[in-house]
Amino acid sequence: MISTISTLLYGLLSIGGGVMGYRKAGSKVSLISGLVSGLLLLLGAGLMFQGNLIGIQLAQVIVSLLIVVFLVRLIKTRKLMPAAVMVAAGIATLTALFIPLSF
Repeated sequence: MISTISTLLYGLLSIGGGVMGYRKAGSKVSLISGLVSGLLLLLGAGLMFQGNLIGIQLAQVIVSLLIVVFLVRLIKTRKLMPAAVMVAAGIATLTALFIPLSF
């Protein structure tokens, strides 16, 4: 359940970041990539909620790709926002996806 919630939240963060990037800098690339990755993460969370294993695999792939993209961006720009936030949130989400905790 924690993996589903963290995937859902990371998907919403991705969508919000894409919209913010578009509003702040007029970046259509940020908007499109944020929407696509966020919607795929929301789809993954929905599938996970239904008990479908493909949802976990989809989320793992998308989160891993986002971590790499934002890590490269952080190294290039050395700006903490938004790259460091997305990397940290991605690592937390990926941890929840690989190490499911049950309470």
